[in-house]
Amino acid sequence: MSRKRTLISDAFKAKTRRFTENTFGKPPCGEADQDGPLDIKSSLEYLMTLFPRKVFNDSLPRIVMKHQLYSLHSAKTLVDRQLNLLREQGEVIIFQLGFDADAFGLVFTSDYKEKTLAGIAGTECQETVEKFMNKVVPSCTDLSFNKDRMLKEFHFTDSEITQLVKCGVLTVRDAGSWWLSVPNAGKFTKYFMQGRKAVLNMVKKAKYGEVLKNELEGRRTTSQVKFPIKYHIYDIMGAELVESIPTTSGTMLRYVDT
Repeated sequence: MSRKRTLISDAFKAKTRRFTENTFGKPPCGEADQDGPLDIKSSLEYLMTLFPRKVFNDSLPRIVMKHQLYSLHSAKTLVDRQLNLLREQGEVIIFQLGFDADAFGLVFTSDYKEKTLAGIAGTECQETVEKFMNKVVPSCTDLSFNKDRMLKEFHFTDSEITQLVKCGVLTVRDAGSWWLSVPNAGKFTKYFMQGRKAVLNMVKKAKYGEVLKNELEGRRTTSQVKFPIKYHIYDIMGAELVESIPTTSGTMLRYVDT
């Protein structure tokens, strides 16, 4: 009986451990691709927990980079397909960040609306931004909007478009078109880039330019790193700024000399 109870207990623990890993969107390397459909929303929710709200006085929506998902799931096409589905369902908004043409940020729509509306409450832009949230955001599957569409489809005036740019909901792409934006995202970009540089430098300075991922996660960082180090590790892995090499001791990160 004792052996039977032990076997049952071990089986239960194994199932519990596996469920926990999948629940938080942090499956072992390659496991999600092999076991069935990718749960991108779960992975996105996990990455969102690493976003440091307090650094921005809880004024920004939680932002995750699209390529960070690639560090958790190797099937990029499937990741993109599920992200597009989440966009079409109105759950996620994708926006372009200015520091790189391939740098796309992800926010949950509800979080984006809440933080944006809270930030402009009581200002002259409030009514226009509320109109934008009600008319544009619910069906927002585009990264940018041209003037013709803003005027004719969404019925904004020139002065209202100017207000949206002023409060940071739109940023100028070129003459007569605008990117969808997160207000005050400039501070995020600054901290993100300086943290990326610092963590990447830690890998570069390691012996042979290599370090185990779990070892790097436990290292102390300088004041230049405002985000949890895991946030930056998923960034440099997904952006392929380091090579990710499976070893018997875990994933080895190797600096890529570009």
